[in-house]
Amino acid sequence: MIDLFQHALRLHADPSRVVVRPFHLAWGGNGGNRTERIVSAVLALDAAETRAELELVLKDFEARHWQTRRVFMTRYDEIEDMLGIDGSEIGDEKRQLIGAYFCHEYSYAAAALMNPSAVPHFDQSGMPAGSQRILMSLRAVGEGHISSVAFREGIITDDNQLKLAPEPPFATATDAVGLDEETLPEGPITVYRHRDSTLSGTVIFPITAAQSKGLEDLRLVQFHHDNGDVEWLGTYTAYNGSTIQSELLRTRDFRAFDLVPMTGPAARNKGMALFPRKVGGQYMMIGRQDGENLFLLKSDTLTHWDEGQKLLVPEFPWELVQIGNCGPPIELDEGWLLLTHGVGAMRKYAIGAVLLDKRDPSKVLGRTPEPILAAADQDREGYVPNVVYTCGAIRHGETLFVPYGVADSSVAFAFIKISTLLAAM
Repeated sequence: MIDLFQHALRLHADPSRVVVRPFHLAWGGNGGNRTERIVSAVLALDAAETRAELELVLKDFEARHWQTRRVFMTRYDEIEDMLGIDGSEIGDEKRQLIGAYFCHEYSYAAAALMNPSAVPHFDQSGMPAGSQRILMSLRAVGEGHISSVAFREGIITDDNQLKLAPEPPFATATDAVGLDEETLPEGPITVYRHRDSTLSGTVIFPITAAQSKGLEDLRLVQFHHDNGDVEWLGTYTAYNGSTIQSELLRTRDFRAFDLVPMTGPAARNKGMALFPRKVGGQYMMIGRQDGENLFLLKSDTLTHWDEGQKLLVPEFPWELVQIGNCGPPIELDEGWLLLTHGVGAMRKYAIGAVLLDKRDPSKVLGRTPEPILAAADQDREGYVPNVVYTCGAIRHGETLFVPYGVADSSVAFAFIKISTLLAAM
């Protein structure tokens, strides 16, 4: 094992982290009739009954959520549009109460918090020398084993310190504009962070039919375009309960997020990771096309990916079952540093590293024969035992900052000297 600094901080699943989500009655069958019945019943209440019922709801939930009344009003507006109600004579209290009947609490990280990725934060203002503001994505798993994307902001330093910005007491979900309540949308969609919500309190939930059971393992990268523009891109797996597809998250400001399905035979697989810039005039990815080996993929666009060329096969005992990537390649003077995961005996996951040629990433320059991170005795138990896994590390000076999931249950943090990592190859 390579010498590394293990930070004491650990993030765990937290059932107390809840958001208000739309509660949908299936529109087919009697769902529409039920919706109309509920709305009619609330409209039939007199003013005193309406106020009393709303006060009961607010007593239970207002202290647990941010801008609860506004959320209820927004949900009412959606119901009004869906049913074609003339709401001109409906008062605010009835509107809020109707909205409350079509909302519910969702504990988005009750089951697990895992598989983080890290990128430089879009705001580096005020950072002293030796410090860098970072942004992490995390896979949060809640009721029904549905995965969503959560975020945390923080600062790392030259002396291996990590300080995360506090989570706000209330989390909010991103919203899409103008969705049809009756059907799940298809294809590209844009979701928006609420204008008053912090990024550390924002959650991106599945929204399209292809994503309905989860947004899994976002691999973020700060991408530099040829014209000098900077964009944050992330590949993730959309899962609908039976099939998967790879999709691309795109954002320039972490206010609006485009969620774009990718096409081509390579996009039918999971675990794709994008290089942070074009190489040789083409976009490049690392992917696993056959469930066992790693491939180098090339494309002239960001959203269509054909089959690639085989790059790495399992070689050492700790990875004989299969290998995969652990996030986007990181550019060094020496080449492209790629973190990998390997699966060995007893389905134990460990993390290793590979160095690829900078001009021609199809050339492998070095490889760690032993893992750089593996499940220690105290880290083996959890939702999925004997697993360590990351979706992306970040370079900070001469150090690699690696946030990683442990047993699909918690998130730990390590700092590794790049020089010692290269020397071990």
